[in-house]
Amino acid sequence: MTELNAAATEVELEIQDLSHDGRGIGRLDGRVVFVDGALPGDRVAARLLPQRRRQLHADLRRILQPSPQRRRAPCILADHCGGCSLQPFTDEGQQQWKQRSLEQSLQRIAGLNPEVRPLLSSDRPLGYRNRAVIPLERGEDGHLKAGYYRRGSHRIVNMNRCPVLDPRIDRLIAPLKRDLETSDWPVDRHGLTEGGLKHLALRVGHHTGEVLITLIASHQEFEGLTAMAESWLERWPEVVGVSLNLQPRPTNQLFGRNTLTLAGRGWLSETFAGLDYRIGADTFFQVHTTQAERLVPLLLQGLAPAQDQTTSPDQGNSSAQGPNPVSPSGSGLVLDAFCGIGTFSLPLAAAGWTVHGIEQHAPAVELARLNAEGNDLSDRATFETSTVAIALPALLDSAEALLLDPPRKGLEALVLAAILACPPRRLLYLSCDPATLSRDLGLLCAEVYTTRSVQPIDFFPNTSHIEALAVLDRRD
Repeated sequence: MTELNAAATEVELEIQDLSHDGRGIGRLDGRVVFVDGALPGDRVAARLLPQRRRQLHADLRRILQPSPQRRRAPCILADHCGGCSLQPFTDEGQQQWKQRSLEQSLQRIAGLNPEVRPLLSSDRPLGYRNRAVIPLERGEDGHLKAGYYRRGSHRIVNMNRCPVLDPRIDRLIAPLKRDLETSDWPVDRHGLTEGGLKHLALRVGHHTGEVLITLIASHQEFEGLTAMAESWLERWPEVVGVSLNLQPRPTNQLFGRNTLTLAGRGWLSETFAGLDYRIGADTFFQVHTTQAERLVPLLLQGLAPAQDQTTSPDQGNSSAQGPNPVSPSGSGLVLDAFCGIGTFSLPLAAAGWTVHGIEQHAPAVELARLNAEGNDLSDRATFETSTVAIALPALLDSAEALLLDPPRKGLEALVLAAILACPPRRLLYLSCDPATLSRDLGLLCAEVYTTRSVQPIDFFPNTSHIEALAVLDRRD
């Protein structure tokens, strides 16, 4: 079949699986075809698109026979918005696919068959996200659009609400849009114009209800900006601060280095695992607070020697609260690489471990130190501003354990080399990408480590993202 003919052809496909980014996978003459919007179990009519990088893609035209696990999406924009592509998939279907996808990734990429525990599902598949960063665009008619991009494009799907967001920030989208529209401030559309607003960012403390509003822009010359910020503080008592983040570069990196507080304060207070935290407008914090809290006993259990493990009688139930934690005490040094504001450093320190965090984002390190001080943990939780690749080699020799929570791209070659040269007794790897997790575990387990367990946790219901905690023991 030629490329021209393929692009003009409508075919019927049985969808067998999903790709890592949530596209339906079918087969045509033995070749894989990716179909946006199709789910496992669907039989669809699809139009083939011109071949890209030797891959076949197709537009979904009709669902000839729906999957038994297809449902009506909770959001009316689900067919257009690229924010959460699995909304038409039942919760059970999503969970089964995520479990299977992680297991297959470990086997295919790393050649590993570790114990993969049942996925810890969320009891809040909607209304769970404590943070949103929403692109902005002003049309030629002057009207402001705010919404996520259509899949595979830079076309904004205009919205006034998003059911995946915590309702306390979701309800602010429409009135904030109205205010920004009437301001006539310029909008820097994908870095292609002369400069202006780029994104609206909202963050809420799940347990405290405090809200931060942040505008991301290429400059700060907006007439009446401070007055607008102060009016938002007066209108909504839960809003404790309004900030402006400056990102002058045309880049995919959302936040720039400098954040200015326009009204109130530049951080919100939150409680996490029984501790008090300050979270900044531009600092990383897990978007699903209650699921992240379920990680704490898993981390404590992972730090304990394998022979000391205890197992919850509910562990086989995907809705259970996870394995019972070990006794809340530890000894020795734990290195927390990519530590952020000390999200997991502080609960480990509170359990008796000495923790040293490494983080390259200086404002996050400042907050981590304040958070340690505010919880009387400064004697057991210390932090430094550095890249992990630079700081780690000098610290590994004295570490009992290493906690890794890298970005989606996984570990750099220099970080892997440092670990393999001086491996701590235990290694805990928290990942948001099964492919890079599998790649890194394959290298770590080739000679030095064995995989004790892998625990998937559904941090991102209705999306194809999969979080997993791998616990590794050094071979002695």
